[in-house]
Amino acid sequence: MEQQKLPNATTSIVLGSISFICCCFSMGIGGLILSGIAFFLAKKDEKLYAEQPDLYSNFSQVKTAKIIAIIGLILGALTFAWSIYTIIAAGGWDAYMEQTKDVYRQMGIDID
Repeated sequence: MEQQKLPNATTSIVLGSISFICCCFSMGIGGLILSGIAFFLAKKDEKLYAEQPDLYSNFSQVKTAKIIAIIGLILGALTFAWSIYTIIAAGGWDAYMEQTKDVYRQMGIDID
């Protein structure tokens, strides 16, 4: 019988990798969402492989995707927790945004 590739292995790797970038630009929320989807797809392929292991050829990709997704989840959670802490420490959302504007002004970037 000809071996097939697991359907979500590549997608999981791509989503997990993109989640690293999204952690930086969305206060961790984008990273959590994308890595969560990647982890779900990797687990789905893991179950599919467990049913018929000799039918599929790319299980190592699924293990890699799962590890990348777990790292993305951890980074996303840490980034989200840090963002919430920073907002609370600044005195709320408005104070946080004012501090952010001050930093941009010091760098010479006008955002108003």
